[in-house]
Amino acid sequence: MKTEGRLAAIDVGRRRVGIARTDLLQLSPNTVGTFEPDEAIDELVRQVEEEGVTGIVTGWPLTPDGREGEATQMVESFVRRLKKKLPDCPIRYVDERYTSREAVDQLVRSGVPKKKRRQKGRIDRAAAAIILQQFLDSDQEI
Repeated sequence: MKTEGRLAAIDVGRRRVGIARTDLLQLSPNTVGTFEPDEAIDELVRQVEEEGVTGIVTGWPLTPDGREGEATQMVESFVRRLKKKLPDCPIRYVDERYTSREAVDQLVRSGVPKKKRRQKGRIDRAAAAIILQQFLDSDQEI
């Protein structure tokens, strides 16, 4: 049985964090925005406190051969900081390999002009939505 409330997803990068969240029925993801890491933590706290987010899904950036690396350490560090602010909010991990590439492909299919597709923040937001959709499709629970 699904928990009540919205779910949020994050695509953590060195300079930016893309955030997406579901509707109240947890049927579809919508992009929220792209934030610097410290701002992203503040935004996620706001999402939990004001927007009814009850769980967070984060992309887990494995290497193409499935190993953890420098990027997973960066995500772990971000999640540790997030858990200090939101100790009661469950956080789940989703393999995010190729989500940025898929985000670019979706932007192309949606007719987003090439100049706008090059804006990294747009890709980060779209990748967060893809991560969230993958979680929803997996039938996992928070």
